[in-house]
Amino acid sequence: MSDKKIRTMVTAAVLAALSCVATMVVQIPSPMNGYVNLGDCFVLLSGWLLGPWWGAAAAGIGSMLADLLLGYGHYAPGTLIIKGAMALVAALVFKAFRKNTAGALIGGVAAEVVMVAGYFGYAALLLGKGIGAAASVPGNLVQGAVGLVAGFLLLQVARRTHLEEKVSV
Repeated sequence: MSDKKIRTMVTAAVLAALSCVATMVVQIPSPMNGYVNLGDCFVLLSGWLLGPWWGAAAAGIGSMLADLLLGYGHYAPGTLIIKGAMALVAALVFKAFRKNTAGALIGGVAAEVVMVAGYFGYAALLLGKGIGAAASVPGNLVQGAVGLVAGFLLLQVARRTHLEEKVSV
């Protein structure tokens, strides 16, 4: 196995763990039995650094583990798919813009739209909350904004320390 492949797997595992821990440590309750957290910054960073497939795996698994460990098991399947889709979208847009700053920001905004719409749909349709799921939208918008800003700042740190060059796939 090549050094690059091992480095990518280890980085994916670390970003999954960071997504989980950041989701668990900072929790601001929202009206829909959920919470605003900092996990999204690592979800986005996973996509930007690891690309669509490794990033989606790291983001989805790390975020899903946080739901399971915190007792939100009913959200775990949705979180796996939604957070994975967020990283996938962020990575694809970032790559389409040749990994520049605009691509990171546009990809991050698109990914956060996926998150807000995804959790609304999941709560409304699969958890049976109907239109009441709309109450979670403001909290998810705040979470998305915080995640985008923090994730973008972490991407700048990764670029300055040349981490992006070492793990990009």
